[in-house]
Amino acid sequence: MDFFTFRNGVLHCEERSAAELAGAYGTPVYVYSQRTLCDHFDRFRAALAELDPLICFSIKSCQNVQICRLLRERGSGFDVVSGGELHRALLAGADPQRIVFAGVGKTEQELTEALDAGVGLLNIESESELDVLEALARDKGAQPNAALRVNPDVDPHTHEYTTTGKKQTKFGVDLDRAADVFRRHGPDAAVNLRGVHIHLGSPVYDVSAYAEALDRCLELITTLRSEGFAIDTIDVGGGFGAHYDGSESPPLTAYADVIVPRLRDAGLRVIFEPGRTIAANAGILLTRVLHVKKSGGRRFVIVDASMNELVRPALYGAYHFIWPVTAAGHEPQTRVADQPFKDLVPYDVVGPVCESGDFLAKQRALPPVQRGDLLAVFSAGAYAMVMASQYNSRPRPPEVLVDGATDRLIRRRETYEDLVAAEELSGT
Repeated sequence: MDFFTFRNGVLHCEERSAAELAGAYGTPVYVYSQRTLCDHFDRFRAALAELDPLICFSIKSCQNVQICRLLRERGSGFDVVSGGELHRALLAGADPQRIVFAGVGKTEQELTEALDAGVGLLNIESESELDVLEALARDKGAQPNAALRVNPDVDPHTHEYTTTGKKQTKFGVDLDRAADVFRRHGPDAAVNLRGVHIHLGSPVYDVSAYAEALDRCLELITTLRSEGFAIDTIDVGGGFGAHYDGSESPPLTAYADVIVPRLRDAGLRVIFEPGRTIAANAGILLTRVLHVKKSGGRRFVIVDASMNELVRPALYGAYHFIWPVTAAGHEPQTRVADQPFKDLVPYDVVGPVCESGDFLAKQRALPPVQRGDLLAVFSAGAYAMVMASQYNSRPRPPEVLVDGATDRLIRRRETYEDLVAAEELSGT
């Protein structure tokens, strides 16, 4: 459920007209619904409430400090994977004890920053990283809490680029080696190795993958406890789905039905790291049609948004629903590509960036469009702005947060001066 609806033929974000927002802030522009963000967070918390988990919003999915602050006020902790994301979480007012720090390649500086901040849990991804953390902790006289990220070798049936829980990935430690890592490092007083962390990939629509992964991890925990290790934490990670075409993601209760029974009596503190399931459908990308043309038997809609603003279609072949903001007589009832209108035209929706891979959709059936029309790209609240670039020296767009009938700028549009601000220009 989200709060983007067509009213009298015009798309609205909560109570604000998308056309008016585009007029006020220009295009391209990211628009987020505060009500949707809060609703999705509340639904996630309610579905898994029996476990009384620590819910750590995954900043990698949507990193704006204002949005992080909103979710922190809602009760969220944070999952971070870099020193920069840790900085954002702290700026958002996060309690460091409610921050988990993952990432396969943490630098010594990042580990030091985590120790200095007093991060609640460090998710360790290799023995080498654990060696480094132990040395740093001894030097500082600290004793950080840590969990070992293990690969349960479960196929989540998602895109190969976002599958992270199989043996062949760069993440974590193979499950069959995990017990030996605890045996070698568990007694070291410099690091309190007290948990197990998994992350299967994203998005994971097959809930049975969580069942299989948890069964394997709980077997490991049972073995470790029998050997005297005080394992009291399990971080289930994230990867929970979101609707891109409006129907593909299981309800949160379906995830809960396989997770809760397995952890209900396990005697473990439970952590989750949701990202896209909270944010994806809380945002849209508004873009203006620059030109319409035919070439090689295809029709192209050239818009002012590009792979710079939304790289997922080019990177993963990902689907995003796209539709005109003003759609009188063509109001979509669902977000599937095949809409039940007789006069639709197949277009390639492409951006102005100098790459053939710069597209938002190919052969997408849309109402006839013309120069100046405004299009909305849906499900752009996660892995959109966070992956935006300045390729072709294109300033990144603004971000706008809507709360009911009120909108506010939460990140301004970049300028040409911003493009070169970090470059050494002395002597020019």
